[in-house]
Amino acid sequence: MQAEQLRQFVIDKVEDLKGRDIQVLDVHGKTDIAEYMIVCSGNSKTHVKSIAEHVATEAKHAGMPPIGQEGGEQSEWVLVDLGDVVLHVMQESIRDFYQLEKLWGH
Repeated sequence: MQAEQLRQFVIDKVEDLKGRDIQVLDVHGKTDIAEYMIVCSGNSKTHVKSIAEHVATEAKHAGMPPIGQEGGEQSEWVLVDLGDVVLHVMQESIRDFYQLEKLWGH
């Protein structure tokens, strides 16, 4: 799957579980780790964990198992690494604190 198709796949799966404030950051040329970073918010620790697990499970079913997944135990910020796309699912307070959009957006 091309990076753009994978990006849309992840967005669709986040939307399935009502992830909020989805932001896509094009990090091509800024880092070698991914083409896109997707940042979204969940309403609670349970919601954050559910969104991340849903994306990881659906990616496995589509033949693209995640390279890694971090943060599931605390579920304040869960990262799902799908190679060309890295998903960050965060609680609002954590997202406000780290401001990934500012860090990678400019």
